[in-house]
Amino acid sequence: MPRNLSAWVDLTIHLIVMLALALVTFCYSTFVGAAALLLWAVLAAFAWERCRDRERRFERYCMGIIRNVSEVMNYAVDRLPQAILLVNQEGHLEWCNHQLGDALGEMPEPGTAVADFWPHFNIESIWGTEGEHRFSHAGHSYRVYHRMVAESYHSEPLIALYVEDETEYAALEKRYYGSRTALLYIQIDNYDEIMQGQSETEKSMLLLAVHEKIDGWVGGLGGFLRSISDDEYVALLDRKSLDHAIAEKFDILDQVRKIINTKGMPVTLSIGLSLAAEQTLRELGEEAEAKLDLALGRGGDQVALDISGKTQFFGGKAKAIEKHTRVKARVVAHALRDIMENSDEVYVMGHHNEDYDAFGAAMGIACMARSLGKKVHIVLSEMNEGIDRIVDLVRKDEAYEGLFLRPGDITETPSLSSLLVVVDAHIPHILADPALLERIPKVVVIDHHRRSEHFIKNPLLVYIETASSSASELVTELLMYFGDNIRPTRLDATALYSGVVVDTKNFNVGAGVRTFDAAAYLRRAGADPVLVRTLFQSDYETTVSLARAKANAVYYPGGLIVGSLPDLLPNGQIIAAQAADGMLRVDSVRMSIYVFPLASDVVGISARSSGEMNVQVIMEAFGGGGHANVAGAQVKGVPLDEVRAQVVEKAKAYIEESDQRESHTAG
Repeated sequence: MPRNLSAWVDLTIHLIVMLALALVTFCYSTFVGAAALLLWAVLAAFAWERCRDRERRFERYCMGIIRNVSEVMNYAVDRLPQAILLVNQEGHLEWCNHQLGDALGEMPEPGTAVADFWPHFNIESIWGTEGEHRFSHAGHSYRVYHRMVAESYHSEPLIALYVEDETEYAALEKRYYGSRTALLYIQIDNYDEIMQGQSETEKSMLLLAVHEKIDGWVGGLGGFLRSISDDEYVALLDRKSLDHAIAEKFDILDQVRKIINTKGMPVTLSIGLSLAAEQTLRELGEEAEAKLDLALGRGGDQVALDISGKTQFFGGKAKAIEKHTRVKARVVAHALRDIMENSDEVYVMGHHNEDYDAFGAAMGIACMARSLGKKVHIVLSEMNEGIDRIVDLVRKDEAYEGLFLRPGDITETPSLSSLLVVVDAHIPHILADPALLERIPKVVVIDHHRRSEHFIKNPLLVYIETASSSASELVTELLMYFGDNIRPTRLDATALYSGVVVDTKNFNVGAGVRTFDAAAYLRRAGADPVLVRTLFQSDYETTVSLARAKANAVYYPGGLIVGSLPDLLPNGQIIAAQAADGMLRVDSVRMSIYVFPLASDVVGISARSSGEMNVQVIMEAFGGGGHANVAGAQVKGVPLDEVRAQVVEKAKAYIEESDQRESHTAG
């Protein structure tokens, strides 16, 4: 029966009607009926044959189309401007089109390993997945789209690779990457100090030497430099030049540091840098300026740069130089007084697990608020065993009733005119009660630590002096200029004095001229050194634990000592800090670090430096911070032994790099 059913059905209907009419003619004439039947038979045979012929021609037509389409498809697949490969799990070629042969110069045989002609392409890394992959070979860059072939089409698993040569695109991308603009703000951060006592000729020669170094460095990188004042410059680099500067770790800092004035004081630079991405030029400039402020806030002599939203630091080797004048302290004191006078309530807090410096600075701020008749509270964290003795002394004094609060004690929302003063810290998440930052809009920050990229948002006033020995010293200087009628009590002065003593290791580390001036002011105000010595006395168990901590320390070449406290102790942080301080007294030791359990899943790190090394840089690698000579960090979810191993590795690498750079600079 013909397959073209629609035509045959139509003819069948006509034939049936004609047959019926032929049969009717038999009723009238047999001869005419026979002739009609004969004619009907001839027509039926003709119709059948015509349908068969039409079917044969239709099949030939369809087969021709299929054959032509198949040939076109095969040609198109084989001649696509894209190499197509079918590869088995062993990485051997099962089939490929001619484009692969054109790319390789010869057609590879089936069974050839892909690694033979593309050794940098790893089939194992993409097997069983669908997506994109990039690799380079022989100066060409390739993009591979890969997907698994359904097993219904083949007996063994195969992966289809569609390979495009994107060498031109990769070159364009590389040129675009290398042409991104980097904006630099460069500042001589100790300009006033190095110019003090210099003649006009000496000042001119000094500035000329610095300008020649900076101009030679920027010019050598193919950049653009302009001076905007005696101590400030603006420079432009492209990304390619910036990568070169990063690879050399901004050696301009070392070059300029070799320039000294007639008094032997070296010149130091601070650089704030931002790399163009999608921001406007105005935003680029604001970011670079903010990074310069960050570098200066960390003590200067360093580069702070922002690349793709990530802040990096280079340098930071020189000690922060103590300012010989208190002009800034006087200005800040007057500004702080104005802010307090316009506030109806003052809250003060330091970092979590307060030490004597944070507590002393908080007591000094509370003294200022009381002198203005303001209601004041000091917010203490839940964990501060190290200052229990002095806190108990203050609690016993009726004059300080209601002074201390815990984070959970502040149930009502403070008024909009309330003031929060943060001392000895500036990183939000380490504060005694971080939630207060969201509840009190007016915030003042007073700190002596090198500024971190994680800073309290939108503070009303910031006073950071990294050259200062302690936050207590800064607050003491503010007390000197806060007002004529202010009189610190004996406990206020003793608390501040204890903070200075702790952070200077009894005036042995980081104590400058202004430190002793502050100590003299506190002694005149009634600070009791005997009481301070009593506060610092340790019990027998602590003394034994300290001895054990010192005994398990390990000395490493380069002047590094690393120790640990294996057990969780109530005063473990104090013991670790004292052990780290004590180990600096060992001959040739330049850096001492102790790791200790701080909680069930938290490991603390306490780092100290003799002054030659910057331990804050190392602690920042662990998410911490602090001062160049005193720093710390907390690591969560990592075993103590692993943290200790990481500390040793990073500290040794830092010492080796510093020694190499010093050797290179000296040469």
